[in-house]
Amino acid sequence: MSKAARSLNTRAVAAAVIGNALEWYDFTVFGFLTVVIAELFFPSSSDYASILLATASFGVAFVMRPVGGIVLGLYADRAGRKAALSLVIALMTVGILLLAVAPTYSAIGIGAPLLIVLGRLLQGFSAGGEFGSSTALLIEAAPFSKRGFYGSWQMASQAAALLLGAVVGALVTRGLAPEALKSWGWRVPFIVGLIIGPIGFYIRRNLADSEAFLHAKQTARRATLRELFTHHSRDVLCGLGSVVALTVTIYVLISYLPTFAVKELKLPYADSFTAVIVGNLLLMVLSPVTGAWSDRIGRKGLSLWSLVLTLALIYPLFTWLEGGPSVSKLILVQATLSVALSGYYGPFGAMMAELFPANVRSTGLSLAYNFAVMLFGGFGPFIVTWLIRTTGSPLAPTLYVMCGLAVSIVAVACMPAKRHADLDAIRHRTSTQEVR
Repeated sequence: MSKAARSLNTRAVAAAVIGNALEWYDFTVFGFLTVVIAELFFPSSSDYASILLATASFGVAFVMRPVGGIVLGLYADRAGRKAALSLVIALMTVGILLLAVAPTYSAIGIGAPLLIVLGRLLQGFSAGGEFGSSTALLIEAAPFSKRGFYGSWQMASQAAALLLGAVVGALVTRGLAPEALKSWGWRVPFIVGLIIGPIGFYIRRNLADSEAFLHAKQTARRATLRELFTHHSRDVLCGLGSVVALTVTIYVLISYLPTFAVKELKLPYADSFTAVIVGNLLLMVLSPVTGAWSDRIGRKGLSLWSLVLTLALIYPLFTWLEGGPSVSKLILVQATLSVALSGYYGPFGAMMAELFPANVRSTGLSLAYNFAVMLFGGFGPFIVTWLIRTTGSPLAPTLYVMCGLAVSIVAVACMPAKRHADLDAIRHRTSTQEVR
């Protein structure tokens, strides 16, 4: 591999990781601080109603994700990964800024929740273009035999962002008095996110587009929705179904976990972050390991085993936790599920990207990913809160997650056994030129 190619690989990983981390850090922090945000921006005579409104504002951002995914996905397949990723992180940073400086309901009344919703909509639109563009960039920059390892940094960066969000959340909830947390402390995690934005923008603006994209732009058909659905409708459906397990586990088992631990299990609010930290640390470390493993043994089989194992474990683990709630049990449950899920998270990026050729890769990834995230993830906390209230069972979240896992098992099983060869020809040609 040439020095220029190695440089592109390193910068591609950095560009994908930092923007993806910012997106997930922000969404994670908002989920972790739901209880505080509900009180400050959505006051009500009922705590239940306040939390429903806050989780609905969390979910409304996901309505914009498919819109952003289509618009920014097509932009990435036409103008390039570099242009799309730079625009994404700029919009994302503006959305975080709105949340960081928004006055509370007691200060400006109805304008406060409206600002929160506006910030969430802007973040949803920008986040819609993040996964497709960054995953396409990672896979196209990777040596063909290491796609699983390179693609795993997509999920490792998500776990790292969730870990950072949990650490910051734990610090502000443990280190500040309740009055200080409600007065100004809740803004600190969002301000931390603002520091990441300019760094990510600089890295992305100085990035070069991959050979695979440049080759596809010259030789393949122009990216359109008609082109995508005419030739890749099965791939879109399989991709959408495979995302369901990812999104329900992230938003219910991770983002919603502190709220669940406090409201349903009656555990200390600050201590619940410890379980999230442990779980995401394991995912961050193990995802590259399982991604590299999938380069050797295949992605489909490893992914199916991971999903089936998680499906078998989740209900017994939560039943055991509900029978005698404690922080140590919560940590053990989170750690066990994270280890089981790592076999799916690691190969996920490459498995998804290999469904589509380079000329429609970002669009296909963005469409499949964001529709699934909107339907099953964004409103996951809202649905789970409603299920618990309706059924009276704190185990309701496990049933929701189990349904999502079952959908993804079917989707992954139906995936075509193919790996698009758009990079093979380029890598072979490049290797031949280097030998000469």
